[in-house]
Amino acid sequence: MKQVNIGQTQWQTSALALGIMRMEALTPAQAAQTLIAAKEAGINYIDSADIYGMGKSEEIFGQALRESGLHREDFAIQSKGGIVFDPAKSHGSFVFGKRYDFSKTHLLAAVDGILQRMQIDYLDAFLLHRPDPLMDLDGIAGAFDELTASGKVRHFGVSNFNPEQFQMVQAAVSQPLLINQLQFSIMHSGMIDYGLHTNMADARSINHDGGLLEFSRRQGITVQAWSPFQYGMFEGTFIDNVKFPELNELLAQLAAKYHVGKNAIATAWILRHPAEMQVVLGTMNPAHIKDSAVGGDLTLTKQEWYDIYFAAGNDLP
Repeated sequence: MKQVNIGQTQWQTSALALGIMRMEALTPAQAAQTLIAAKEAGINYIDSADIYGMGKSEEIFGQALRESGLHREDFAIQSKGGIVFDPAKSHGSFVFGKRYDFSKTHLLAAVDGILQRMQIDYLDAFLLHRPDPLMDLDGIAGAFDELTASGKVRHFGVSNFNPEQFQMVQAAVSQPLLINQLQFSIMHSGMIDYGLHTNMADARSINHDGGLLEFSRRQGITVQAWSPFQYGMFEGTFIDNVKFPELNELLAQLAAKYHVGKNAIATAWILRHPAEMQVVLGTMNPAHIKDSAVGGDLTLTKQEWYDIYFAAGNDLP
């Protein structure tokens, strides 16, 4: 599988990562098969968050890793923290927060909880999970320094931060922020839409995120694309969805051309962008993992990339 460098480092990992948000619904035995399938497909990066399944996803992961016969060193393991979940609103894989908390005390406790649940000694990366408007920059810096000194975290990043938020935190901490995890897919392409519609007055010309993609490329930040097959905010997948007939027809044509599945084409569309993104898969199905992972070795032509963009309902000015 294609490899990507994380941030401006020599740390190379697979271009696809396995997100374990939905692992809470599996038994340890089922989750072990998911991990084995990911490893066999060339995926060596795990993405989690302390709120996934209200912690159960990480517990199942820890049990599954042992049951699978795989080793800690077989994966780079990443998790996120900073959201205080609201049990009254949360259910299963869908966890909703009641506040964000980037205090030093909370971040240190979050990492300790993650390590305990996953039954590991360190995280390869820890991300701040969505920006807290009340973020304590000194607290973040203190937490990062302590986590680095203790060996509990090797690298750091953020999730869903705009450029100004990113730079504000980067100026406060001594560790380089290597990652920004952002929603991006064929049907969630706002980060490129507004650039194509520069100096226009239509809806797609609105810059919603401060030029995140251009900022990330200039700064050498790895964009981790989450929900690569989803439309809206967890509204569902666009793959084989009757709401998107033109897109699925084209995906089917290209899948037949390259002898892969539609998920692989959707993955390859993201990876065709020169920003060297990493795609975070959310499926727990071994067959879907295998199908999607093939996209990590597939390079679409420029015209195919644009044709998919058009089939999703976009245009060129």
